[in-house]
Parts: sequence; C-alpha cells; structure tokens
Amino acid sequence: MFQTAAYSGTKAEQYSLANKQLEALLAGEENQIANLSNASALLGQFLPRINWVGFYLNDGQELVLGPFQGLPACVRIPFGKGVCGTAAFERKTMRIEDVHAFPGHIACDAASRSEIVIPIIKNGELLGVLDIDSPETNRFDEEDEKGLVHFAETLVRFL
Repeated sequence: MFQTAAYSGTKAEQYSLANKQLEALLAGEENQIANLSNASALLGQFLPRINWVGFYLNDGQELVLGPFQGLPACVRIPFGKGVCGTAAFERKTMRIEDVHAFPGHIACDAASRSEIVIPIIKNGELLGVLDIDSPETNRFDEEDEKGLVHFAETLVRFL
C-alpha cells in the first residue's frame, strides 16, 4: 500500500527517494498504462508548485494524451509543435523558464508559466514524453532536470 511520504533532505536525496518509490510501485507490473498512471500520480504528490504532470505517447503520427494528473489537457500534439512536440522531435529534454516566450507554445492550461519535457526513449524508440507544467516562471532548475531524467530512465525499465 502506498502512503504519502514527507520528502526531506537535499533535492537530490528527494529525487532518489522518489525513484525508489517508483521502482516499488512498478515492480512486477507490465501494463504500460498502469505504470504511467502510477508514475504521474507519484510525481503529482512529490513535486510542489506544479499544476500538471503526465505523459504524451507516440502513436506513430503524433503525440497523444496519456495518463496524467491535473486539468483536462490537449489531446493531440504534432511532432515539432509546442514544447512537447519539439522535445519529442528533437529527442532532447527541454526546460522552459517562461512558456509564453517559447515560439509556438501550445497553451493547454492558461495558468502554466514554466515547463519541463523529458523524452521517453526505449531501445532507440520514442515512446512519448513526460510533461510537467508549473504556474511559476523558472520553476525547474538543473537539479530538477537531472532528477526527472533519472526518473524517466527508471520508468523506461518498466515499459
């Protein structure tokens, strides 16, 4: 049974604990939707000052909304469009301090001010992206990026 944990220590220690919780949540489960759902729920309770966290999945033509926590979201995002589509197309993490300054930003939630998107890649194949929005500008720093990339790498082992 999962219980909400009080995260303490350095940011690196907190991400380490979140990764251990992720591994415990996903151990023995092979269903991708179940694992992505639990991963988004875990990040939703772990990360302070966010308003949306979830996944967009590669359907071979574009990104399609997957499991998430937050308000209803855009369902389809073309590759190369917005932060998510650009991160997927370029296959690189994008940490955006101010989404309103990002050319072509897709505003699914008007309250979002900053965003981080991490491509989910397994055996060279783009499965989708992890997308996290915050109502604060410059919410995500290098430590968040490092911790979330590691979280995504851990998640890939269970997909």
